[in-house]
Amino acid sequence: MKTSPSTASEIEEEVLARVRPTPEDGERIRMVADSILTRISDLAKERGLPAQTMLVGSAARGTWLAGDHDLDIFIATPKGSELDDALNLARAMAPEHEEKYAEHPYVHATIEGFDVDLVPCYLLENTSSLKSAVDRTPFHTRYVLGRIKGLEDQVLLLKQFMKGIGVYGSELKVGGFSGYLSELLVLRYGSFMGTLEEASGWRPREIIDLEGMGTLSHGEPLVVVDPVDPKRNVAAALTLDKMLQFAASARCFIKGPSLDFFFPGRIRPLTDEELIKIMEERKSAFILLEVSAPPVVEDILFPQLRKAEESIRALLTRNEFSVMRSDVESAEGLAWVLFELDVWELPRIMRRFGPPIYEGDHLSRFISSHPRPISGPYVEGGRAVVEVKRKYTKAWDLLEGEMSKLSLGKHLATEVQKGHSIYVGPTLTKVKVPALRTFLARYFSRRQRIC
Repeated sequence: MKTSPSTASEIEEEVLARVRPTPEDGERIRMVADSILTRISDLAKERGLPAQTMLVGSAARGTWLAGDHDLDIFIATPKGSELDDALNLARAMAPEHEEKYAEHPYVHATIEGFDVDLVPCYLLENTSSLKSAVDRTPFHTRYVLGRIKGLEDQVLLLKQFMKGIGVYGSELKVGGFSGYLSELLVLRYGSFMGTLEEASGWRPREIIDLEGMGTLSHGEPLVVVDPVDPKRNVAAALTLDKMLQFAASARCFIKGPSLDFFFPGRIRPLTDEELIKIMEERKSAFILLEVSAPPVVEDILFPQLRKAEESIRALLTRNEFSVMRSDVESAEGLAWVLFELDVWELPRIMRRFGPPIYEGDHLSRFISSHPRPISGPYVEGGRAVVEVKRKYTKAWDLLEGEMSKLSLGKHLATEVQKGHSIYVGPTLTKVKVPALRTFLARYFSRRQRIC
């Protein structure tokens, strides 16, 4: 009977057995990548275009996790040429595709079972003349490829650990560690455990500079100087909370190694009964704003969702409602902003404080702006006070009534104007989308490894 691994080294072997790609996986990904690269090169020759193709990212560097089916292929054209030429090659390569936009358009397609991004970029000799952020990526691949041999398993361990504790992914939805950043950490500290040992003592404003070339100051919590572009912080997208969550989890693992760090239990969508029971136990109030997700990439959508979250929170706070916690999510063509309130209903009457009594002009304007108070004006603490009717006594009525005045971000605001839904308390059960029910389960069971 096989026993569960208990030491760090035993756990590492078990993790690698699950996440290390098999030789067959490696051969398959190489065959598909080579086929795509060859077909694009042939198309470029047919059209007389001086384009070069290259596989980049973890698939090129041998640091991809088993089960990942992503390929990043860059189509580079000489500086001074048009990126549209490379984009047209991508379109021709994958007639059935979706066009996405980061700093410039690129093509996303499914080819032979792989999710493939075909990204135009400029062919540059160095990073001193970058035209966009993607132009750095080929330099990242060459830098890591020249140094990572023999450390690939250590990167796999670090990536899976980060995934397991919820800090992997530099997209703005997550605000965590990128694959490139995890590779640089292993290059700097030599191993998975070496990285955890160093990270366990991290504090804000930690600086890591592999090549000793950084000259600029950065304000982010963690600064990792990009060895191919010393002006850039590789960890710029990493939030303070994700950085310190990683540091705390590293301490926890060193104290008590466990497979659970790498493979936490699956979160199951909540049933109607479970959702209602949890809300009744918490005795707080929930408001869910639902809107159609605008057709933009997540790195554009999620900042707008966060902007909406902050705008709504500020509206509620200004009107004396109290938000305990909030979060955002998007899936299946929908976007949600969730609020949990510990004060959600207020008395009809409210007090408004005016200026000191001796400020005659200000006092007159204050009194004239409240011509029919329920009580007052009267003096309290040297200031004029009136008691008036509150316009909104319930938080959800306030949100619905003032929605059009909120700053929600361009794309999200357009969708809100087209139509939206507000669910309160038990009416959240009307939303049957499994992705939302999983999001709610994760929200309610939020628990991190902190030591």
